[in-house]
Amino acid sequence: MNLNDLIRHTSEWLKGTGPNSDIVVSSRIRLARNLDKFPFPHWANKKQAEKVLTTIEEAATKVDYLKNSTTFRLADLDGIDKQFLVERHLMSYEHAQKTDQKAVVIDGEEILSIMINEEDHIRMQVMQSGFNLFEAWNIINQIDDCLVKELHFAFLPDWGYLTACPTNTGTGMRGSVMLHLPALVMTRQINRVLAAISKLSFTARGLYGEGTQATGNFFQVSNQVSLGHSENEIIENINGLIRQIIEQENQTREAMLSRNRAMLEDRVNRSLGILKNAHIISSQETIELLSMVRLGCDLGMVKDIDRRRINELFIIIQPAHLQKIENKKLSFQERDVQRAELIRERLKN
Repeated sequence: MNLNDLIRHTSEWLKGTGPNSDIVVSSRIRLARNLDKFPFPHWANKKQAEKVLTTIEEAATKVDYLKNSTTFRLADLDGIDKQFLVERHLMSYEHAQKTDQKAVVIDGEEILSIMINEEDHIRMQVMQSGFNLFEAWNIINQIDDCLVKELHFAFLPDWGYLTACPTNTGTGMRGSVMLHLPALVMTRQINRVLAAISKLSFTARGLYGEGTQATGNFFQVSNQVSLGHSENEIIENINGLIRQIIEQENQTREAMLSRNRAMLEDRVNRSLGILKNAHIISSQETIELLSMVRLGCDLGMVKDIDRRRINELFIIIQPAHLQKIENKKLSFQERDVQRAELIRERLKN
């Protein structure tokens, strides 16, 4: 597999299937692990970091689940390729910086990715479409069990898995759910919801995780603390919170339909009209408009476009994707033109 193959592939988390997929775009489980007797990445010298990298690369070849995966050393990738992987949520923005002795392992279905020498020696994640945290946990748990047979992880009985950031110590698990909450944003209830999330020791971030602001009415909700809780407890706690948010979003959507259906239909159709006819459009405006069209799809106002196509558009209109599709570097202005052309073509078909 090479990176260009991914252009023609729909990531698992974008398929628009699974429980509550109208509101929950995707579910992700991430595990942080470090090799015993090696400094954490930020403290390791080049020789130590290279040894960690080769050790993990070798171990990955012995895991059956990873037989169809590909390892990309970041030093071998150009800037567009690295941004492309970030846009597909296969690695973090932080991982794309200072790329020596770093790699990412990606399976053929884009369900699993493993970042090597990010903040921890191993940051592996499994993503599923819809509200499906336990399924993601079942997959990643099996992979973790296989890696344990090949690698010695830093672990203490009283503390659990040792990690670079204390908030990950313990299980090393972060569970997160990507939510589309346009109704709560439009009715200005979202700040109250976000405040409640924070008080319950969860965190809400934007479309691309830590350090990003919410755009397109998308929010990533995840646990903040790992120590002192089992994996099942963490998932159950997240699930309980997400069920409440889903209920609030659904109730708000129903209220808007009963009180302001004409206004809602107008916003949806205006958004669709701009997307179908624009010849220059920015990524920020596109995401906001696509959010309204996605809501229209979910409410049955848009009949001829399915959720999967809208989900795919959120990703392929990003800068690196446009340049990969065109197979050349594009200026800001050229990207805005190409983005509009791509959207018109995809929505027409």
